[in-house]
Amino acid sequence: MILVSSCLVGLGCRFDGTDKKTDAVLKYLEGKSWMPVCPEQMGGLSTPRQPAEIRRDRIMTKDGVDVTAQFVRGADEVARLARLTGADEAILKSRSPSCGCKKIYDGTFSGTLIDGDGLTTRALKKMNVNVRSEEDL
Repeated sequence: MILVSSCLVGLGCRFDGTDKKTDAVLKYLEGKSWMPVCPEQMGGLSTPRQPAEIRRDRIMTKDGVDVTAQFVRGADEVARLARLTGADEAILKSRSPSCGCKKIYDGTFSGTLIDGDGLTTRALKKMNVNVRSEEDL
């Protein structure tokens, strides 16, 4: 089973209500078992919602609201799905505070990237799930 960020397969669940449908992801998934996930929605956040970034050990929206609890809940739910389905692979949206893999925004909302993983990626990696972004395909 492969867990996939819902936005990458065409679901409008991003913070601004859009998707990031990626043909390379859809082609990779052909003939495989996969399940779409959106950690932010699974954690209780609405769509659309304010953009959020990791700032030190908290996840804050652009307007200063702490949404760490929702992001943690979403990461926990995705990890639970990974356990229930036996998922050993995930393709998650790059740069996201949930799904980002290898690079995330620095928390200043300036577009600056730093090395790091989003909360869901961290949770899945702890479970030895192979996590990649759409950029790795």
